[in-house]
Amino acid sequence: MTATILLVDDEKNARNNIGSYLESEGYEVLLAADLKTARKHLAAQEADIVLLDVQLPDGYGPDLLAETAQLPFRPPIIMITAHGKIEMAVEAMKNGAHDFIQKPIKFDRLEQSIKRAEDIVEMREELAHFRRSQQEVLDSIVINSEVMKNVFTEAQRAARHSTSILISGETGTGKEVLARAIHRMGPRSDKPFIDINCAAVQNTMLESELFGYEAGAFTGAQKRKRGLMEVADEGILFLDEISSMSPDMQAKILRALEERSFRRVGSTTSIQIDVQILAASNKNLPELIEKNVFREDLYYRLKVINIEIPPLRDHPEDIPGLAGHFIKTNNPKMGLNIENMTPAALELLKKYSWPGNIRELRNVIERAMIFCDEATIDVNHLPVEIKGS
Repeated sequence: MTATILLVDDEKNARNNIGSYLESEGYEVLLAADLKTARKHLAAQEADIVLLDVQLPDGYGPDLLAETAQLPFRPPIIMITAHGKIEMAVEAMKNGAHDFIQKPIKFDRLEQSIKRAEDIVEMREELAHFRRSQQEVLDSIVINSEVMKNVFTEAQRAARHSTSILISGETGTGKEVLARAIHRMGPRSDKPFIDINCAAVQNTMLESELFGYEAGAFTGAQKRKRGLMEVADEGILFLDEISSMSPDMQAKILRALEERSFRRVGSTTSIQIDVQILAASNKNLPELIEKNVFREDLYYRLKVINIEIPPLRDHPEDIPGLAGHFIKTNNPKMGLNIENMTPAALELLKKYSWPGNIRELRNVIERAMIFCDEATIDVNHLPVEIKGS
């Protein structure tokens, strides 16, 4: 990062000398000869770090420590003085000063202090970004039921750590939506999110999709291809419908997870990776383990954290909010201006069993919007299976 440093000193020579040095080191520098000017810069949140003299013409420099304690993002303050005393330094540090440096300033000592202050600023910015991304995800999710609130509470906690997560639930319950939410809420949010539906890829091709291949590895492999696991390095790889993997492929995935490395098809060289794995299944994996269809060791490697998404029929109180969300997002795409649904239509939606879960609800709302010529969706706009429920 390139920090902006506010230098508060009433001595012109000190401001010029220290300021010139800081600029030569690549920092942006703001100058203030008194507390009044310093307060203006701080109020405008222009400074990342403050170098603050003790004795100033309009007040006592350390008084600024108490004032900045109330700021949302308090910049680290390095006290500088020609009249240093141990008692003064101790008091300043107690009140939140980052460091205390005596004049004449040794620039190597000052640089060390600023580097430590930069680390603090960078850590605060990362934490603020993390909290903002979490809130943005939560704001975009429409839930009213306690059962779904618990699911997203679990997801929030799980997102803080780069551990393997297994997401279970029926088809259409929103497993991929939850996986993407975990990505946006977690420390890898600015890194890749790569997804693959394992059921949609032939098992003979799945290895080359995940691990890549070298030129000449098989017929048609004319040039090297990076696999999705390599593309997802430092980010997240989401393995949807993992239960469809063959036992042989399961063994290779397990080895890659355990060793944090893999080999492209046709290569003898291992590639080191740092990938967080999220996996999803709509089948009961313990039952598949009993049938010797799914590896028990891979199951436990994936389910460090297990999040179960309930079917929509178990939380019908979320249906009105979800329906409203789908209407809102579909309107601009479909060139419509539908506002809501009648109570009778909503009541039918809440009574329906939803075998296709949220995905089916989304499709039903889209269909209803197509057949709706008014501003409100009513019972007659719903498909016959809903009206018959």
